[in-house]
Amino acid sequence: MTELNFKRHRRLRQSATMRAMVKETYLHKEDFIYPIFVIDGENIKNPVDSMPGVYQFSLDRLSEEMDEVVSLGIPSVILFGLPAEKDEVGTQAFHDHGIVQEATRFIKKNYPDVVVIADTCLCEFTSHGHCGVVSEDHKILNDPSLDILAKTAVSQAQAGADIIAPSNMMDGFVAAIRKGLDEAGFEDVPIMSYAVKYASAYYGPFRDAADGAPKFGDRKTYQMDPSNRNEAMREATSDVEEGADFLIVKPALSYLDIVRDVRNNYDLPVVAYNVSGEYAMVKAAAINGWVNEKQIVLETLTGMKRAGADLIITYHAKDAVRWMEEK
Repeated sequence: MTELNFKRHRRLRQSATMRAMVKETYLHKEDFIYPIFVIDGENIKNPVDSMPGVYQFSLDRLSEEMDEVVSLGIPSVILFGLPAEKDEVGTQAFHDHGIVQEATRFIKKNYPDVVVIADTCLCEFTSHGHCGVVSEDHKILNDPSLDILAKTAVSQAQAGADIIAPSNMMDGFVAAIRKGLDEAGFEDVPIMSYAVKYASAYYGPFRDAADGAPKFGDRKTYQMDPSNRNEAMREATSDVEEGADFLIVKPALSYLDIVRDVRNNYDLPVVAYNVSGEYAMVKAAAINGWVNEKQIVLETLTGMKRAGADLIITYHAKDAVRWMEEK
């Protein structure tokens, strides 16, 4: 028999202990940011039908969610608000006693060590459901929206938000918010920019959870075309130049190449947003017995870390921590 000359890569896979010795990518609970939906009203814990296990909480029941988050050691949450009233310009987004502002105060008072990230957008607060000011002919107006977004960010910082996370995709939004925060004395509050945000079909369940679906048209004039890769670098570069402190890629699962591109090109922390549609698909398949939920979730989150994410915004965070800590 002719002598074969090849590498025996299987030598390093022979046992669980051997595999652990050469493991390259690890998940930690500190990697996770857990999204929470807060809603105006009392005694509300509304299940989100399209996202099993996710709820809308009124302030008087928010401790139920926060107690669990803290007990699991998840260090940070990102807040999305559902106001009692909406208008054309999203006034409740920057109201001193808006739902996100009040939820922030509640968490910082009762759970001071938790990092509170405030999502800074208008879609949940506008009557038309778009992320900016809209003209009479239904055009989303970029520059007038920047003023409102800056006001929103300042009001969130005043309420105690540790990080501002603008998700609106208006051009110049990081510069406008950075200027607003600095002028208001919040120079030390970082911006976690939704730097690369695609116009994605994966957002559907979120729009149920946040009641933020547009009432007309779509968001393709300000969110990115899923076909584009180079454009993502232009978007990220703009945000870096304008003063972003973190860079989010959203969605994550179908855009892992973009996560890697951002990781390779910038030295800021990179955040992958494991969005609602990605969560809902796994949940639906698991409920039907088609996949092993634990295995597929941990594999997916590991893939996001391996692609270059430093942090992951994920609705799976609580379950993932429990599974990671199983003996």
